[in-house]
Amino acid sequence: MRIVWMGAALIAAGAMTAMSMACRPAESAEGGASPGKPSEEPAGGSPTTLKTATFGAGCFWCIEAVFQELHGVKKVVSGYMGGKAPNPTYAQVCRGDTGHAEVAQITYDPKEVSFPELLEVFWKTHDPTTLNRQGNDSGTQYRSAIFYHDAEQQKLAEDYKAKLDASGAFRKPIVTEIVPLAPFYPAENYHQNYFRQNSGEGYCQYVIVPKLEKFREVFRDKLKK
Repeated sequence: MRIVWMGAALIAAGAMTAMSMACRPAESAEGGASPGKPSEEPAGGSPTTLKTATFGAGCFWCIEAVFQELHGVKKVVSGYMGGKAPNPTYAQVCRGDTGHAEVAQITYDPKEVSFPELLEVFWKTHDPTTLNRQGNDSGTQYRSAIFYHDAEQQKLAEDYKAKLDASGAFRKPIVTEIVPLAPFYPAENYHQNYFRQNSGEGYCQYVIVPKLEKFREVFRDKLKK
């Protein structure tokens, strides 16, 4: 696999400076619909043609907003994975009570976008060298993680990570954990399509918008038309 790394990741100065603002609002942490039952594969599409990837890269509002614009991605669901308790709520995850990571589960068409291309976007749109932190968002729920769905995804992720470390693409070692798929719990309804429905809010304007602008600039040839 040949990696063409376009300079530093998209977590360059502008986006990371914006992240120094206060963490996301917590006033709705207890509200919204319950997360519901765990799911290993999101609904929608034919399982024989579509595939799924699950990434943790800080706030799931950010991950969702980025991947929703990528060509070949059919669906993105924000949720929780990798914890010890069933049916976690946002409030519990925020307190660190359950050990879950905030993740985005991505349904994609491999004929239109490959898993290595998803990995490229994943590593370029967050800082994979900061343990349990993205900007001012701090806690194990914000850890960088790839939850692989099969042996092929595991190998591709591990090889890509090793090559990035060897290339010196980042000043510090990558701390992204690459672990097997665990039960996936969709987040409360108000978290889904969050940026599209709340783009005027402070966190969206100061954190997600700069990240999206950089993503669109670097991946302009891979955006949905």
